[in-house]
Amino acid sequence: MDRRRFLSLSAGALAAYGQEKPKRVGLIGTGWYGKSDLFRLIQVAPVEVVSLCDVDKTMLSNCADMVAQRQVSKKRPRTYANYQEMLREGDLDMLLIGTPDHWHALPFLEACKSGVDIYCQKPVSVDVTEGLAMLNAARKYKRVVQIGTQRRSTPHLIEARDEIIKTGKLGKIAYVEVYCYYHMRAKDRPATPAVPSELDYEMWTGPAPMRPWNGLQHPRRWRAFEEYGNGIMGDMCVHMLDMVRWMMDLGWPVKISSTGGILIDPGSVANIPDTQEATFDFGEVKVIWTHRSWGHPPDPKYPWGATFYGEKGTLKTSVMSYDFEPLDKGQKSIHRDVKMELEEYPIDKTEKDLERHVAPAIRGHMKDWLAAIEKRSKPVADIEQGFISSASCILANLAMKTGRTLRYDPVQHVVTGDSEATKLLTRAYRKPWQHPDPKKV
Repeated sequence: MDRRRFLSLSAGALAAYGQEKPKRVGLIGTGWYGKSDLFRLIQVAPVEVVSLCDVDKTMLSNCADMVAQRQVSKKRPRTYANYQEMLREGDLDMLLIGTPDHWHALPFLEACKSGVDIYCQKPVSVDVTEGLAMLNAARKYKRVVQIGTQRRSTPHLIEARDEIIKTGKLGKIAYVEVYCYYHMRAKDRPATPAVPSELDYEMWTGPAPMRPWNGLQHPRRWRAFEEYGNGIMGDMCVHMLDMVRWMMDLGWPVKISSTGGILIDPGSVANIPDTQEATFDFGEVKVIWTHRSWGHPPDPKYPWGATFYGEKGTLKTSVMSYDFEPLDKGQKSIHRDVKMELEEYPIDKTEKDLERHVAPAIRGHMKDWLAAIEKRSKPVADIEQGFISSASCILANLAMKTGRTLRYDPVQHVVTGDSEATKLLTRAYRKPWQHPDPKKV
């Protein structure tokens, strides 16, 4: 979707929304990014948030208070500790899922059956089979699903795609580096406290393996543990890999390989790799991922981003900016910074923990979702695109674990010639939770 069509669709959808009864919205997962997503939706459409769900009573109540302050009706939404009870009310048009990754699939599937359109945070799932079940359910029940890979709706990155890559300024692109050098892996060895009284840790754990509580799992630091997600690969690579696929119109990688491990910090309780490289081979295009949660980034201006190497120049992209450097010295370099829209949305200036540079992208992503709902079409980060990017990152972790190059068959849904890796596409669920079957959604 080019920028002109994107803006036209957004304006048309919002005009239609202004003439109708506000869409009824629910949110599951009222923590950091759940609220960030919900509040950006409130900023761009006259929705009515009617229900919230979380297993943390304090977090849930605080979010309900904030919603009452922000939405037009000033009504305080209903609150639930169980997503099934919330969905049984049957009064939602739209649902946002902002839970930890291990809790994406089951609420998503229930929401599809309930006839609700869905905005789900990335990555789609913690295993490949979950993601396939989610894709199948979305198609079966004809749901409009937007995945939170909002680089596809980041204004300066849309410009980089349209004005640099699509116009051929880079020429043929054969090699792309994607990377993250943030020191984001937990290094703590905390004393084990008691589970907070406001948290239902049994329900928080859900289908994941039950780990002893150590104080890091909640809130926000669950990403340090492979039981709940897919590490930095599943958290940060999925954004940049998805962005590259979108910018270059790439589908599934032909093969994936990866190496790495815990090379620097074996003393912390975190069990995700602190160092990892992966090659996503798309045939004529190789996309190479690197993360280190230690040391300096090669370019301090681009600690998390993607660098496109073309025969005519180089394009560096990140959430903060992009830089185009042509090989032909007769051409001009191009630099753009993110526009944060703080004057247009002054409440962004004071919202706690908001990534202000990302807020415009979330708003754009919400507008695109609303336009797709209006037309019953696929949004820019449709569930299928989210599944491909998420599954590719999961496969990279499995490639590192097995020590083998993996070739995933997206038609047969197996790792070609590797029965052991095929079994790893499905994680075991903790009882009594039942792992979804993609054939029976």
